[in-house]
Amino acid sequence: MNRRPVSRPGRERGVGLIEVLVSVLVLSIGLLGIAWVQTRALSNNNSSMARSMAVVASYSILDAMRADRVRAMAGDYDVADMAANNCPAAGSLAQTQLRNWCLELGATLGAVASTKGTVDCDTEGECTITVTFDDSRIGEGGTGSQTVVTKGML
Repeated sequence: MNRRPVSRPGRERGVGLIEVLVSVLVLSIGLLGIAWVQTRALSNNNSSMARSMAVVASYSILDAMRADRVRAMAGDYDVADMAANNCPAAGSLAQTQLRNWCLELGATLGAVASTKGTVDCDTEGECTITVTFDDSRIGEGGTGSQTVVTKGML
C-alpha cells in the first residue's frame, strides 16, 4: 500500500514567505548600519585631509619665508587673519608670497571668510603660523571651526 502523507494546505501556507520577509528586514537593517559607518568614516577622512592640507600650507609659507629670511625677520610677512576670500594684492616679494599662500588656502580649504591665515614672526626668527578653517563637514560630534598652529624657525 502506497500511502501519501496528508497535508493540510490551509494551516501552513505562507510560513516560508514570512521567514523570507523577516530575513530581508534583518539584512536591510544590517546594510543600513554598514552604510552609516561608511558615511562616518568618509566624513572623518575628509576632516583629517583638511587638517593635513592646513599643515602643508603652513610649511609652504614657512619655506617661502626662509627663502626671504631678512624680510621675514623684519616683519614683512606678518599678517593677521588674512581671509581666503579676500587675498591681498601682489607687489613686493613678501606680498606676492602672501597672496599665493592665501590663494593656496582658498583652493585647499575653501575660499570663504572663515578660512583664515595668520603669520607672526619675531626678530629672532621664530614664527607662528595659524590656519583657521570651517570643518563642519565632519557632522555630528565635530566642531565647525578648526585651528592648526605651526611654530617654526627661519
